[in-house]
Amino acid sequence: MQIHRVLAGAATVVVVAVSQGAAAQAPYPSKPIRVIFPFAAGGAGDIFVRAYGQKFADKFGQNWVLDNRGGAGSTIGTDLVAKAAADGYTLLQATLTFAVSAAVYSKLPYDVERDFAPITTLVNVVPILAATPSLPVSGVQELIAYAKARPGQLSFASTGPGSSPHLTGELFKRMTGIEMMHVPYKGTSQAFPDLIAGRVQLIFEPMPSMLPHVRAGRMKALGVTTAKRSNAAPEIPTIAEQGLEGFDVVTWYGMLAPAGTPKPVLETLHAAIVEFAALPDVRERLSSIGAEPATLSSAEFAAMIKRDVARWKEVAREANIKLD
Repeated sequence: MQIHRVLAGAATVVVVAVSQGAAAQAPYPSKPIRVIFPFAAGGAGDIFVRAYGQKFADKFGQNWVLDNRGGAGSTIGTDLVAKAAADGYTLLQATLTFAVSAAVYSKLPYDVERDFAPITTLVNVVPILAATPSLPVSGVQELIAYAKARPGQLSFASTGPGSSPHLTGELFKRMTGIEMMHVPYKGTSQAFPDLIAGRVQLIFEPMPSMLPHVRAGRMKALGVTTAKRSNAAPEIPTIAEQGLEGFDVVTWYGMLAPAGTPKPVLETLHAAIVEFAALPDVRERLSSIGAEPATLSSAEFAAMIKRDVARWKEVAREANIKLD
């Protein structure tokens, strides 16, 4: 009887071990993937998750579930991913703000290098400097003259303190010598109504969420922040060509996982995104809204984040911006 108990116990252990091993070896992905975008719904990031996510579902039979978690300049949603299980089922769609936040916050609940595994970039996006239609300017030089004649009277919106639109505005102020008040919002869906109504006058925001409003006349495009014009809206001049030589800000969107995510999972995600980015329908869809597919290696992506943190630390220092 004792022997039978021992054998039964051993069999139970073997069964449990086998089932655990089978679970551990289940092909990835075997369930939906939660993609956290650390901004409120309605911004450009929603578009990119859906563009790539549909292809992911077609290939693997598993959805990317978009989870908008805005607040605190993107740090709330970002921290959720930093503390998530490192199994590939919770990912972060980060933007340039990921690096900017590391440059302006004196203390973050996560470390951008230690707590994340960069997978790849998704797209590079052209931001637009847009104005409320009632602002009597049509270009950057007119805006500078108007602002200098009314110091401190203009305001610009952003998706939160420490976000990339915030620091882009601070860079613009530094390079032009004008004074503007920063008005932070939780997301573009909150900022846009105030901009359209004229309660805030300016915004630096990625083209995908801006173009529909510009073309409908609800907002006025004064310039793009990149060194070259966008193929999606070649009629909008660059800020640099309007007299601000050297002004160049590109907003990237990329995918990261929690640190410790298994290498095969990261490689599966990277290979899939690279494959999707090369598809003609994906490229055409993204290009039409001012985004260009971009798929850096994980090492290149990590190096770019490091460079951006250094760049925006300098801008934040000169603007005397340090957030708790």
